[in-house]
Amino acid sequence: MFTRFRQERADPRGELHFSSPFTLLVAVVLSAQATDAGVNKATPALFAAADTPEKMAALGEAAIMELIRTIGLFRSKAKNLVGLSQKLVADYGSQVPRTREDLQSLPGVGRKTANVVLNIAFGQPTIAVDTHIFRISNRTGLAPGRTPDAVEAELERVIPAEFKLHAHHWLILHGRYVCKARRPECTTCIVRDICRYPDKVR
Repeated sequence: MFTRFRQERADPRGELHFSSPFTLLVAVVLSAQATDAGVNKATPALFAAADTPEKMAALGEAAIMELIRTIGLFRSKAKNLVGLSQKLVADYGSQVPRTREDLQSLPGVGRKTANVVLNIAFGQPTIAVDTHIFRISNRTGLAPGRTPDAVEAELERVIPAEFKLHAHHWLILHGRYVCKARRPECTTCIVRDICRYPDKVR
């Protein structure tokens, strides 16, 4: 499966726009229960106003809310952006930490968000299980599991080391554009013959 993904897209990239580990962290926090496209529409104005933890903390909740109002859960996300920015300044010298434990200590940052930041910003071979990866892992039989944590553990077990750095990007992009939730495009799928999904679209 991953040999084919690599042949099709040797250097897969995430679709969120960012310019630093901090702006990546902010974008990933904003992307929870929102689309990358929706986040990318809101972040240019936000990052023009605040592209560092100091500036984000100083901007304040009310101003952040106005800038991200088009994104779901914007009130709680604005609060979290102020909180995580303050903690970065106070506890981490305004630098985004490089461990999952430290990242998850920040307001609004769960395991999935931490894994995305570790992978994209710092090149660690982590796997962030979002709705696409959860669906594909179960649908194809790659890594069945009832929870995201269970799927992540199984993916860690079955994916060969040489593919782990890019694995979550390959799976996300495959889920977003081919193995869709409502109507998977099985006829154009490059892993159709090894997929165990019993209800393939003809």
